[in-house]
Amino acid sequence: MRISLLIAFFLILTSTLQAQKDTVAMLNTASQKNFAREAANVNVNIYPVPVRENNFTIKADRNITMVKITNMIGQDIYRIQYNNPQSIIKIWLDNPKRGIYLVTLMFDNGTRIVKRILVEEPE
Repeated sequence: MRISLLIAFFLILTSTLQAQKDTVAMLNTASQKNFAREAANVNVNIYPVPVRENNFTIKADRNITMVKITNMIGQDIYRIQYNNPQSIIKIWLDNPKRGIYLVTLMFDNGTRIVKRILVEEPE
């Protein structure tokens, strides 16, 4: 009798936990879709690409609050936070090596976009 109650309790507990996981997963997926839709509405231009000198320009139709540049192994090579958000930003890198970098942009509404740039040797 005691084992039957224990098994029943265990089955009810696991099914309840699974239902909670499904609800949380469904809510997270819905919020991610809204976030992705919002991020898709932001128009961002990075030029010149490929970057041949130590600088490039970022132009967006929303105000940018933070720029972070990482190399492909995840090391931050540049990071700046703006107290007065701007829509056009000139970035100067300190002697970057040739390769592909990820540019993460955070906007004033909390939206985040990641773009890739290619840095080549100066001619």
